[in-house]
Order: sequence, then structure tokens, then C-alpha cells
Amino acid sequence: MSKLIAVVGATGAQGGALARAILADPSGEFAVRALTRNPDSGAAQDLAAAGAEVVAADLDDEASIRAAFDGAYGAFVVTNYWAPLTPEEEAVRTRAEMELAQAETAARAARDAGVQHLVWSTLEDTRLFFAGRDDVPSLDDGRYKVPHFDAKGEADELFTKYGVPTTFLRTTFYFDAFTTTMPPTRNADGVLTITFPMGDQRLSGVASDDIGRSALAVFKHPDLVGETVSVAGDHLTGDEYAAALTDAIGEQVVYHAPTVEEYRTYPFPMAVEMANMFQFYAENHDEFTGDRNLAKVRELNPELQSFATWVTKHRDELKASQN
Repeated sequence: MSKLIAVVGATGAQGGALARAILADPSGEFAVRALTRNPDSGAAQDLAAAGAEVVAADLDDEASIRAAFDGAYGAFVVTNYWAPLTPEEEAVRTRAEMELAQAETAARAARDAGVQHLVWSTLEDTRLFFAGRDDVPSLDDGRYKVPHFDAKGEADELFTKYGVPTTFLRTTFYFDAFTTTMPPTRNADGVLTITFPMGDQRLSGVASDDIGRSALAVFKHPDLVGETVSVAGDHLTGDEYAAALTDAIGEQVVYHAPTVEEYRTYPFPMAVEMANMFQFYAENHDEFTGDRNLAKVRELNPELQSFATWVTKHRDELKASQN
């Protein structure tokens, strides 16, 4: 009988990738219980049609999460810092506070349900790197440097606190961002441009599908309980990302590298937080990329995609993002 994995955020990028990976796994070792706030959504119905058990659950409703974890061998937990919130919701708590509360809810529910292996999607706590640095603005009333990293890193200890057998799966920048939140845009000269303040340092990236496949591989390795597994599919400079995008789109794409100080002034929400994130990527690049050893990741997930492989697969989407 297949062991049941409860997948939080099963209609999102990471949870959806894991759900699909489990459903496609010819070994049949695991079955999927897909947790979603809206089981009537098209994505949820697609999972149900593919063989997943779809249940309504919300990380802000502990009883629903506890019920959804009941009888599950394993659980995959991811929180969504970028979830759309109303002004009223944002007034009650910060997004980082939301993530911490949701992680604690999941940890308690997993403990109470007797989950035997939990995979927690997390990131580094950048405060350990930026400690005492006045040149990196603090956010959330001085509590964090990069809230969407730091809150996840802070939440790691909650799973240990509640005695949950956990593997800490550290992710990174999504290749998928080039078709969604960070597509190439035309500069004043009409040239397609990607922009981030990394200078000539390498930016680790990964396909969201590979986060799911890697998580599935972790569930197949109970010896990884208590371990931190860091994943990436490639480590490229901005110029190398631009060259691969040029090949895929069939039109020149160039890389623009403003300073982090300039990037913080850009007129979009969370520009300061994103600038701090890129500063962390750039200044901590040796350790960050070293922790994401591509050969080791590929041992875990033999289907791991390089960026060149990913852009070839997503050529049509990349072209469509320019229309």
C-alpha cells in the first residue's frame, strides 16, 4: 500500500510540482493528499483527476491542517510569503509573522498526527551573514534583513522544538520567474533586458518542477531526517542568463546590473527587501552556491534541469511573456 504524503500548497509552484512528481512516479511508493484552500479550483480538480486526494486545508486554520495530516506518513510544508493579502490582513501581522505562525501550526499538527517524515521548504537566515551591518537596511521594525528568507530560517527551529522528524529543503531563485515576475523588459533603446544587482557574481536558480522532484527523492531517503538539503539547477552570472534567454527567445537579451543602492530606490513594492536579497546572493555567493552542489543535487534528482534545458523547454512561454 502506498504511503500517504500530505502536500501543503498543492496547487502552488512547489507543492504542485511535488504532487505531480508523486503521481508520475512509476514506483507507486507514495500517494498524494493535496491540501488547498480551494478544492474547487481548476488546479485542484486537475490533481483529483490525476489521482490525488484533494482536501480543504489552510495553514491559518490549525484544525484543518491537523485533520489533513491525519494518517499521513509524510508531509510537505511550504508557506507563501507572497500570497495576496488584504490591507486589513497586512495590518494584523507582517508577512514574516504570518510565515512563522503558519510554520508553527504545521509543526504542531505534524507532531499531533504522528507524521514520520516532514519536508520543510526553507531558506537561509540572512541575519547570520549581515550581522551588525548598517549598510543593509533592516526591515519589519528592525527584526529582519530579508524577511522572506529570515522568517523561514527562523522557523526551522520550530520543527525541532516540536520533535517533528524533518528534512530542511533549502531552495533558491526560480527559473520560472523569467516567465512571470521578472520577464525580460525593453529598455529605453528597445532592447530586451533583465535587471538585478548581482554584478558579475553567480545567481543560483532552479526550476520549480525540480524542487518537487527533489522533495520526492528526500521522502525516499528517511536517512535524510534531521539533515539540510540545498538545491539548485544552475549557478550563472547575469550575462550567462541573458545569453541563454537570447538563444531561447531568438532576440538579443542583455543584462543590466544596477548597484544595490540604486535597486533599493526602484518604484515597486518590496524593492528594498529584494535589493537586500540580491546583496546576500552576491556577497555570500561562494557559500550559497557551494551548499548547492549541482552534482549532489543531480544524484538526488537525476532529472535536474540546467537553465539551458529549462529555457529550451519553456521557449514558447518566454516568447509569450514579451507580448
